[in-house]
Amino acid sequence: MRYLGSFLVVSIIVIVFGFEGLASAYLDPGTGSMVLQLLLGGIAGAVVILKLYWRRFVGLFRGNAQEETEHPSSEDQK
Repeated sequence: MRYLGSFLVVSIIVIVFGFEGLASAYLDPGTGSMVLQLLLGGIAGAVVILKLYWRRFVGLFRGNAQEETEHPSSEDQK
């Protein structure tokens, strides 16, 4: 039973790539633009995520002083 999952995955890969035929296809100019946008969007998202987690990481060493200045409590707003 343990090898059943591996056997199924290997079988599917062999079937998919074993019976491939000649593809008469092309990439239009819009495809390249879409791939470029996907790549740049992924990089921008990764930079934002790294920035957020970097602030949390640095905040561990600085203490709660920075968190209090960025997020005023409800008592200060009254």
